Amino acid sequence: MFKHIKEEFAVIQERDPSIKSPMEVILYPSFKVMISYRRAHKLYLKGHYFWARWISQRAARRTGIEIHPGATIGKGFFIDHGTGVIIGETTIIGDNVTLYQGVTLGGTGKETGKRHPTLEDNVMVSAGAKVIGSFTVGKNSKIGAGSVVIEEVPPNCTVVGVPGHIVKQNNVKVPTSDMDQIHLPDPVQEDIKVLQQENSELVNRVLQLENEIRSLKK
Repeated sequence: MFKHIKEEFAVIQERDPSIKSPMEVILYPSFKVMISYRRAHKLYLKGHYFWARWISQRAARRTGIEIHPGATIGKGFFIDHGTGVIIGETTIIGDNVTLYQGVTLGGTGKETGKRHPTLEDNVMVSAGAKVIGSFTVGKNSKIGAGSVVIEEVPPNCTVVGVPGHIVKQNNVKVPTSDMDQIHLPDPVQEDIKVLQQENSELVNRVLQLENEIRSLKK
């Protein structure tokens, strides 16, 4: 347990630039819920399901973060702010993953067995995003704020929109320290701009043809 406490201290201090003193860490919902999760997960693996859920539900009431004790979470996991985060039973999370408030890692409700997503190493899921279903989000990928992801995401990608659209970044690794969740490309907006430009060109061409017709009639 001491090892987990030490790890949580290091992760929160590294990821949150607002930390001014080490002791602030113990006030963070992410710190509290992860210490509870580690205890609950051990009990879950031993088949003590009631006590595992009792610990996780108590932590959820105190922090606003609900992590099912059956979820598998790697090292270096960090939840920034945290209120409204939900992580389902069969979720698998790799190392150095970051979630923001309001994120759901959920199932469709129609599956049995593995029904929640797998997030590989160095994934970042921004505020309010929903990742729903049993599929993998590849390593070093980013999910933009408010996105709804319902299908596989390859490694080194950015996903934005509803439903989520994948924007590849030339397979360049996204650094763990790069946590900008605002300045992400929006493929839907880019498509709209292209359509607006094409429409403007068509209108201009029609006007030109109308002028040519008038000239011929004269």
